[in-house]
Amino acid sequence: MSKHSQRLNHEFKLNGYVSLPGFFNAEEIAEIQENKERFIRDVVPTMPKTEVYYEDAKDPSTLKQLIQLWKHDDFFGSMMAEQSKLSTLSKICLGEKTKPINMQYFNKHAGGGQATPPHQDGYFFHLTPNHAITMWFALEDVEPEQGCVNYVQGSNKYGLRAHGASGVLGFSQSILDFGIDFDRENTVSFPCKAGDLIAHHSLTTHWADGNSSKDKSRQAMGAIFYAESCKENSAAKKAYQAALDAQLAAKGRI
Repeated sequence: MSKHSQRLNHEFKLNGYVSLPGFFNAEEIAEIQENKERFIRDVVPTMPKTEVYYEDAKDPSTLKQLIQLWKHDDFFGSMMAEQSKLSTLSKICLGEKTKPINMQYFNKHAGGGQATPPHQDGYFFHLTPNHAITMWFALEDVEPEQGCVNYVQGSNKYGLRAHGASGVLGFSQSILDFGIDFDRENTVSFPCKAGDLIAHHSLTTHWADGNSSKDKSRQAMGAIFYAESCKENSAAKKAYQAALDAQLAAKGRI
């Protein structure tokens, strides 16, 4: 492992996250944006409703989240492939071989994008050990008013916290005791430029405010990789997802 890789691995273990400004250059972001627009136009109409979330299910212009892009499209599939930049980073941070799990698109609409509640991704993963990474990269500049990501530094060291229903589409659970002294004293916020990437451990507490800008969206993508050593409780995960999908369908959210 190179000295740069060793530093990233150390920072990831110590803080529960790493920040990599300019991970994707301008040309790469332009290509990703072009393929994202193509994907929304050509592929989204064919996807299961449980993988496409809108602020208003009756208004296609309010698209807020897409799940599993990489399984529906060769371009996004290549971004999760074994030798890709994202896959390589996942191995460096987790310190072992990894497996791709999910690629998502997020958008907080100008003046209306909902806040992302405080949570730990590991709550949704059902893993033993809970050792995974989520990467988030900006498709456009993101300032605090647009809802930048916030981490609780060092929170990855203390296991899963109790979660309860949040009522937020796409982020159904929220940490129940969030806001304790440790959270407030160790919060780090990440405004980002287009192409910047931040990545966090599955036990790292994080959240994002809503988009209060009247004229700027907040578009980003995320990629999830599990450490190869993890064992997933697939039955528990499927049961949770099925119950959530049923609730959303009953409320007309999907």
